[in-house]
Amino acid sequence: NDSLSAGYESLILCTPIPLRFHVDFGNHRRELTKDLLLFHCNSKLTRRLSTTTMDCCKADGTSKMKLHILPPSANSHGCLAIVKALKLEDKGLEIVNAYGKTRSEEFIAMNPCHCCPTLEFGGDKGAIWESCACMRTLCQLFEGGEKYYPQDPIIRGTIDMVCDWKNTAFYPPFYHIAYILFGVPVDEAKAKEDFKKICDECFPILLDTFLKDTKFCYSDTPTIADLGVAPLLTLIKGRPKFWAKVPEGVKEYHTRVLGIPRGG
Repeated sequence: NDSLSAGYESLILCTPIPLRFHVDFGNHRRELTKDLLLFHCNSKLTRRLSTTTMDCCKADGTSKMKLHILPPSANSHGCLAIVKALKLEDKGLEIVNAYGKTRSEEFIAMNPCHCCPTLEFGGDKGAIWESCACMRTLCQLFEGGEKYYPQDPIIRGTIDMVCDWKNTAFYPPFYHIAYILFGVPVDEAKAKEDFKKICDECFPILLDTFLKDTKFCYSDTPTIADLGVAPLLTLIKGRPKFWAKVPEGVKEYHTRVLGIPRGG
């Protein structure tokens, strides 16, 4: 597909799977079916490992590493993409579905912030959380990660900057916009106000600064910055009236990062 960059074609990470949400809009209850989860790791989670394959337990001298994720979480999708791109399941990393478990005593002992994704190192190495921190660490631990988190300090600095912007400016307004899709009560007036803020403040930064001269954020190929930003855009698609107002340039960027190559 000519509309997809060569960089993305080398990052075939995902398959679209439809999710069905029962959503309340005022007094009207309706069913939405959207391809909201664009990252789905479809390889087997358990397999016999080749003796020639580097085992995740040897990456930093710890026991087997685990990535705890929430399947509906946009923040989990970037980490799953890195796992897929670096073939980390083949190297022994275990993906754990933490849905319904993040408030358990065992989970909170590992991660007192009870959030996902969480990367558990095993042994006495503990765990880290926050999606960008997990992606950075995976890219630094395993061969091939420099493709998505380059080693050049200045390039790495721009990627870190976009990741920080995503966490501090872009993501916070999504609560009232997106969490209704997961059955969480939200304020509709606040959702409209927050969406306007994203349109007026965030989209111009994304298009006119981060994507000014490149197809991806400060890069001609996808990096962890894009895997942090783009999955959030998918959540807006759950509100068709909002999605219709998203600038075409943002939609095209979303397609470049998350789009499925035709015939791929």
